[in-house]
Amino acid sequence: MDFNKTLTIWYSEHKRNLPWRRTKNPYYIWLSEIILQQTQIAQGQPYYDAFVTKYPSVFDLANAQETDVLKLWQGLGYYSRARNLHATAKYIATELNGVFPNTYKELLKLKGVGDYTASAIASICFAEPTAVVDGNVYRVLARYFGIDTPINSTNGIKEFKALATALMDHDYPSDYNQAIMEFGAVQCKPKNPNCQTCPLNDSCVALQKNLIDQLPVKLKKTKVSTKYFNFLVLLSTDKKTLFQKRAKKGIWQNLYQFPLLETDQKLAIGNFKSHPFIQTFLGDAPYEFSLYNNIDIVHKLSHQHLHTKFWIIEIDQLPHQGMPVTEIKHHPTPILISNFIDEFFGS
Repeated sequence: MDFNKTLTIWYSEHKRNLPWRRTKNPYYIWLSEIILQQTQIAQGQPYYDAFVTKYPSVFDLANAQETDVLKLWQGLGYYSRARNLHATAKYIATELNGVFPNTYKELLKLKGVGDYTASAIASICFAEPTAVVDGNVYRVLARYFGIDTPINSTNGIKEFKALATALMDHDYPSDYNQAIMEFGAVQCKPKNPNCQTCPLNDSCVALQKNLIDQLPVKLKKTKVSTKYFNFLVLLSTDKKTLFQKRAKKGIWQNLYQFPLLETDQKLAIGNFKSHPFIQTFLGDAPYEFSLYNNIDIVHKLSHQHLHTKFWIIEIDQLPHQGMPVTEIKHHPTPILISNFIDEFFGS
């Protein structure tokens, strides 16, 4: 079985018609790859279309305000991708005169660009024979060759990269790289792969040995932590609220949120007023409060689960300079905050 040829033939017949496949422009390829990191195509394509429409060139993206970029990114999560996207656009526009690096090694130097993204851009745009290895590629190779080395181990990363490189068509790296990624996404799916119609089914080790559900192997993730977030939604008589940019480094850096009280456990409604932070934050000013959601809203991130409450606090005058309620929707926020705003203030 000619593994390479079989995949490229399959790709020519089954590839999905996606906008970034109709161009070799490195700006568009880079944009699509950054957006689709840790994001399904169905979710990511509308964002890609929005970015291309609003920022049709790397200069347009470079000249944008970071706040606007984060707002357009809102809902995709992993906001460091958006911050890196903007920083890299500015670097390419100002330092490289808008010209993308055309080699894997130089692309790898760009902020937010790792081995996979550099390989994809280099092979698709510049025909450099650099093998891509993403989740789809790991799955196809692990199953077809029956490899049980953990894909997120140091040895696994090296082994699969070497194998992908050896298998790649060095004359047509773009077609092969896109073919194996598409094959993993459409044919050799994580669950319920289409083994009966698979063109590789007569030589797939996992299928022959009934290992489809066991491959690829992945080491267990780091334990997920639980945090308790209490957002304080202050509403003054002049229809203002406190809405602040999160300067602290982290997943939500430079996004906006209501004042946050993080507690070690769930904050009961009977203990709200007596909490030291609340007493210090609101002082002696009279106020009325209520709990918006009696049941915690659980926001699941890769490394932590946020058990969240929104406390509505009606007060005559805010303890700090506020923002008109009508303006908060214009600022980039975590999807957790955005959903609350839509529900409480109306979309």
